[in-house]
Amino acid sequence: MNGTTTIKNSVEEIFFLTDLLGARAYFNDRKVGKLKDMIALDQGKVAEVTHFQIARPFGEAPLLVPFPKVRSFSPREIIVNNGDPGSYVRELGPEEVPLRDYLIDKKVLDTEDHEVEVVYDIRLVRTNGNLYVSDVDISRYGLLRQVGFRSLADYFYKRADEAKKKLIPWSYVQPLSPQLGALQGNVKLNIVKEELSEIHPADLADIVEKLDSGQRVTILEGLDTEHASDTLEEIDPAVQRDIVLSLRKERVAQLIGEMTSGQAADILAVLPADEKRAILGLLEPAKVAKIEEILEKHEINILDFTTTKFIKCPPDMTVQRVRRKFREMARSMDVVMYFYVVNEMDKLLGVIDIKELFMAEDDVSLSNLMVENVISLNPQSTMKQAADAFIRYGFRALPVTDGNNIILGVVPYRDVMNLKHRMLD
Repeated sequence: MNGTTTIKNSVEEIFFLTDLLGARAYFNDRKVGKLKDMIALDQGKVAEVTHFQIARPFGEAPLLVPFPKVRSFSPREIIVNNGDPGSYVRELGPEEVPLRDYLIDKKVLDTEDHEVEVVYDIRLVRTNGNLYVSDVDISRYGLLRQVGFRSLADYFYKRADEAKKKLIPWSYVQPLSPQLGALQGNVKLNIVKEELSEIHPADLADIVEKLDSGQRVTILEGLDTEHASDTLEEIDPAVQRDIVLSLRKERVAQLIGEMTSGQAADILAVLPADEKRAILGLLEPAKVAKIEEILEKHEINILDFTTTKFIKCPPDMTVQRVRRKFREMARSMDVVMYFYVVNEMDKLLGVIDIKELFMAEDDVSLSNLMVENVISLNPQSTMKQAADAFIRYGFRALPVTDGNNIILGVVPYRDVMNLKHRMLD
């Protein structure tokens, strides 16, 4: 989306970060990957974008391309000046902020009434040959852009008054402090230690998930045991594992002691065997027996819990046609965030994320858009193996395929992670 704004009395272009994410990146006319994130340095009222982070396929390390090396960029493509891609591989410095990871989808608190808000997008201003972060976007227009409805978002955005645009200046965006005495969030957030206990565990879990390991430990050590336990239950299993391995084992035992046996088993199931034994050794024998009984049930076969209500499409179908038929195809489906590309025999050929599909060009066929290397389960997979796969790869659903790669069903993330509670007698 193009527009105008003023920085240092110069007017150029306005972009939104989610419009640019996923753009194809080219070196010497050769595609090397896609834009994964932008890296910025805080300068007070604005932050300057210093690098484009390019994700590469086949597990290769991402590239950090200095912004001056970017010849041109748009929502479709990024052209980098001639050079060796390998020279742009390095780790991020402590002052470098990855905008997507740092802010997008992060829940923050309004300091006046403590309402939870969400950062859906980031506004960028290109001026004087530089690219700056000017605002974060917490409006529904930002949400529309994020899920791929850019044209619709732009249409309403241009006609909205400034109040409805809900842009928060970058000067209010501050790094999170590990100190509980004055915890600052991403959008001028000020929470003192006493106020943490007033936040609902589900909302607090969303905030904790966005912190680094040390900050998570600080919060869960500082909360009272019951509130900390309730918060830990709400946290994503992949983050739970990091937290439990970082906390003192005595503190983990306290938190698990406040949970039901089923909830405790869910958390212990993702831990290494030695860690699990050490924590169980600190619990009451009666509770340990019940937890171990439930852990055994985690070996149940996952095929019994798949759904056949998912979206299948042929490889020659175009993006435009899928969009037109999406409402009809998605009706009564349990899984709508992925499109599974299959042949006439239901052989799984690839998968497409809904966001990727809605951001693609109309005339692109699904065979040219799909990811062919699909992570899947097999009919003999257990619930524990399914949970491990979800934690490792971060997908929201996983297909189950047989030895001929015929898709038998799909397992939603939440069904696996919540199912263990429903297995209790």
